[in-house]
Amino acid sequence: MEMEDKKLGDGQADPGLFERDIGMNEDVRTTQSSSVGDAEDILALQDLDPALNAKMHLVNNAIDEIGWTNYHWKLFVLNGFGYAVDSLVLLLQSNIAGPAFKEFGEVGYANGQTIATYVGMLLGALFWGMSADIIGRRWAFNISLFISSVATIVCGAAPNWASLGFFIALVGFGAGGNLILDTTVFLEYLPSNKQWALTFLACWWGIGQAVTGFICWGFLVPTEWNCESVDNCPRESNQGWRYVMYTSGALVFIMSVARITVVRLQETPKYRLGTGEDAELVETLHSIAKRYNRPCSLTLEKLEACGTVRTAHSESRFSLQESWIHLSGLFATRKIGISTVLIWFSWTLIGLAYPLFYVFLNSYLASRGAYEGVGTFDTWRNYTLTNISGVFGPILAAWMCNLSFLGRKYTMVIGALITMAFFFAYTSVTTAAQNVGFSCAIAFCINIYYGTLYAYTPEVLPSAHRATGNGIAVGCNRIMGIISAVVASTANTATVVPIYICAALYLAMAGIAAIFPFEPYGRRSS
Repeated sequence: MEMEDKKLGDGQADPGLFERDIGMNEDVRTTQSSSVGDAEDILALQDLDPALNAKMHLVNNAIDEIGWTNYHWKLFVLNGFGYAVDSLVLLLQSNIAGPAFKEFGEVGYANGQTIATYVGMLLGALFWGMSADIIGRRWAFNISLFISSVATIVCGAAPNWASLGFFIALVGFGAGGNLILDTTVFLEYLPSNKQWALTFLACWWGIGQAVTGFICWGFLVPTEWNCESVDNCPRESNQGWRYVMYTSGALVFIMSVARITVVRLQETPKYRLGTGEDAELVETLHSIAKRYNRPCSLTLEKLEACGTVRTAHSESRFSLQESWIHLSGLFATRKIGISTVLIWFSWTLIGLAYPLFYVFLNSYLASRGAYEGVGTFDTWRNYTLTNISGVFGPILAAWMCNLSFLGRKYTMVIGALITMAFFFAYTSVTTAAQNVGFSCAIAFCINIYYGTLYAYTPEVLPSAHRATGNGIAVGCNRIMGIISAVVASTANTATVVPIYICAALYLAMAGIAAIFPFEPYGRRSS
């Protein structure tokens, strides 16, 4: 049952918390409707399809006219589930791999589950990204979480190391498309003055990490569920990691069911713009406006008067030409091409720096005596505290990126530089207390950059090719994850050099963010 909008004294609907932007006073809000249409679309000045530009402007006007509603709150939560699952999958495999490897006699490649996860997420990012631009956002949005949930549950019953790796990869395949679809779907329904909420959405990444920490803390600590030695580790004495997978899979399954019951997602307006489904687009926006008692002046006649969009798709959806259109559309102009390359490079760098730091961290800290006197309970407590700290980074980033003198670009610059400083400082850690403090600080700061990059990427990509570009960006990230797992198996993990390298990579990320050609602040996604 839908929540009734609160009524203000003059009979207008209360726009709610997200409508009360910081710095937006009553005069601005009362004149907001008259300014609809004045905002600039990010790619409007690029030499793109004129019909697409004109229609995009009208659709953006309509979305701004409707404003923020309870429908957007639901999307915020349901899309947030995808963020949570992405982080949950990455942490699950790293936490259960050790106990599982011990149970299976330590036969096989020790970092096999890490590689399986990243391979699955790489294929998922590319597959779901391309398919979302070809057949639409809706199907991928509804199916991907379900695949992850079933595969996670099956992982808990894996009889050997190889079968566990296969289903871990399948978990990654389902989750791999979530980051692409979550940001894309949410953005394509967002009014322009709420695009900062896309950065805020990344707080779910930290929530997923925290939930994983609590689940693992509960099942991987009790001695009756966890073996101490590979020499005596039968399945019945090592059920902890299996309980972790069963519990996590059930949780993700509930999320996947909620996605198709709480909101029966219609295809996004901006996807339909590219396919020429103008009538369905108008119907979707008018249905939202009617449900929440909001105005919507967009008509089919206005859209048809703009002409026909010819650059978004080929004549045959399932052809190489269709794929080529989406790839080449990311380089439609010199400025868009530079933007695309810099975004992909940024994802590549953080894809190496983020996992490489954590790959080397345990060995490095052990060599410095930072784990002396720390028991299993304390380890999981500290782990959970660190993950909870990561929730608040994107919240601060959402506020920062909505400041005119920072915007998205300089929010990323600040986040990367602060993270770099803490990485350099981490080399002085010698005690458990210092480890916890610096770990919490890094988890907070790194998500300022990461959360903003997640949001910036779809904001500046052309809508018809958004999921493809986003999928390739995340794919670059996953390739670096695979490399980090291989490095962990061959390199000296007790040296300080990798931490310095990771810090230097964040300096490079800050430099790249400063020269991004587009700044989305005050502009609308195209």
